[in-house]
Amino acid sequence: MISPIFLDYAATAAVRPEPVVEAVAAYLRDIGATPGRGGYGRAVEAGRVALRCRLALAAFLEIPGDPGRIVFQLNATHALNTALRGLLAPGDRVVRTEYDHNAVRRPLAALAERGVVEAVVRGRPDGSVDLDELDALVAGAGERPARLLVLPHVSNVLGSVLPVRAMVEIAHRHGALVLLDAAQSVGHLPVSVGELGVDLLAFSGHKGLLGPQGTGALWVREDVDVAPLLSGGTGADSLPPEMPASYPDHLEAGTQNGPGIAGLLAGVEWLRERGVESQHGREVALKHELRRGLETIPGVRVRSPASPEGTGIVTITVDGVTSAEVARRLDRDFGILVRAGLHCAPDAHRVLGTLETGAVRFSIGWATTREEIGRAVEAVRELVGGER
Repeated sequence: MISPIFLDYAATAAVRPEPVVEAVAAYLRDIGATPGRGGYGRAVEAGRVALRCRLALAAFLEIPGDPGRIVFQLNATHALNTALRGLLAPGDRVVRTEYDHNAVRRPLAALAERGVVEAVVRGRPDGSVDLDELDALVAGAGERPARLLVLPHVSNVLGSVLPVRAMVEIAHRHGALVLLDAAQSVGHLPVSVGELGVDLLAFSGHKGLLGPQGTGALWVREDVDVAPLLSGGTGADSLPPEMPASYPDHLEAGTQNGPGIAGLLAGVEWLRERGVESQHGREVALKHELRRGLETIPGVRVRSPASPEGTGIVTITVDGVTSAEVARRLDRDFGILVRAGLHCAPDAHRVLGTLETGAVRFSIGWATTREEIGRAVEAVRELVGGER
């Protein structure tokens, strides 16, 4: 039986460190209660786990101010919807990029039907943007200036990093807030919210942070307010009909994912012990090895840029073979688990010229080894040779 090789970390960390698994099991076995729902011992301990997780995230991401402004969400999509729908009103202008995931693109399409005006900064195959174009779009060029700039820290198709600090400075110069989609960067890159200067940060817990599915967060700067996406119980201040004004309760309606939060805490602690800079260097070295190997195979086109400062993503097409068929055969015949298609980011594929064909994405994570990279390259070589 072929031992499978997981190379789809950009979708989720399906392979997790054992302490994450143990933390989830221990929470279910020994705590089981919900944070903020009761004064008995198990509920109090659940609250401690949630607080420890907020504090760990604040330290890991160098988030300034009150860690209570870190609001638990189901994933980055949930966090982005909360931010976009809670900030934008009819008539507001928002600027986004062609690198955006559907977690941004689709909520904005829905908001456009209610009168929100969208402008899109064009992308380039090398993962860059024209900052002069961005400046003009945020300024409004005869229209009202943008209320919000939303951008991905890292493209989930290209693996490239946007110049966030420079983009933030442009946005702030025109009075716009900045929402950063960090789903592909946290845990893979060193991220300092204080240095980047963004106003809101959305991220997943189940990707680079190695937590379980159903975890993520939204951080909101202290002088920015977001209207709740959901209303309901918060465990405290139950009398008023409206949601509490104080964070995190303002945006945390309903029972939170206690076991997931415990696993997320374990993932963050595991990464802090090893150092995210070290993880990033290791993943980038493996990415370059994978690129070099794939580039030697006739008929294989590496579509994503090298992006040495980026994450471990390598996106390819194979002449004469659909991306779905490549992924299917890599799985069936070689045990290589990759992602094919448009990766929920059709605009990015339009930039790469792969909108009609889709592409095959290899994405590297904490457990990827050089041996696995070698096996992946040889599998593609054999697959392509078999097609000829």
